[in-house]
Amino acid sequence: MRRAEFRSLLAEFVGSALLSGVVIGSGILAVTLSNGNDGVALLGNTIATGAILWVLVATLAPVSGAHFNPAVTLAFLLKKAVTPRTAVLYVIIQILGCIVGAWLAHAMFELPILQTATTDRSGVSKILAEGLATFTLVFAIFGAIRHAPKAVPMAVALAIVAGYWWTSSTSFANPAITIARSLSDSFAGVSPANVPGFIVGQFLGAIAATVISSVLFAEDTD
Repeated sequence: MRRAEFRSLLAEFVGSALLSGVVIGSGILAVTLSNGNDGVALLGNTIATGAILWVLVATLAPVSGAHFNPAVTLAFLLKKAVTPRTAVLYVIIQILGCIVGAWLAHAMFELPILQTATTDRSGVSKILAEGLATFTLVFAIFGAIRHAPKAVPMAVALAIVAGYWWTSSTSFANPAITIARSLSDSFAGVSPANVPGFIVGQFLGAIAATVISSVLFAEDTD
């Protein structure tokens, strides 16, 4: 394994772990501090997630592209911006990183490390929401890369911040995070039974965004 490849995989692991840890950890703390007000808890969860996304994308994009998300990696694979080998390695690392992040969040708050989520997020409407949330994320990434490269970290963060509040699923938009959140019986959790539907919606949203972005953000040739 080349040094550059190792650095990229390490960046994806660290970024995925920190993202997952912040999503789940902020959810745990938000519930503790909100005195039963789910709106306040969601607001705290939203702010923390948006903030860490900006930081992670800004600092790690030059190293690995800062995917931290199998749906984003799939989009870049479809654009032929990464090789199939890199895509497979990224997805494996992203899932492992997100799971480790969930465990670290549990450990910080002195909760059982191994958990299974019980929060029901079932229904076709939630799957549709995940498709739309992921579409928006991937669309924002490709649009910013084409027209405002320096704004990519902000575009990613704001797409997810908005998604927390306009989608019925609160915008997971990430298969690796979805898997990790199924292993956390917390405010950020999702029942394992809901995971397959979420992931299907997320990948379909990423594919649709990639296709449309290829048309809208194509470089002019005449």
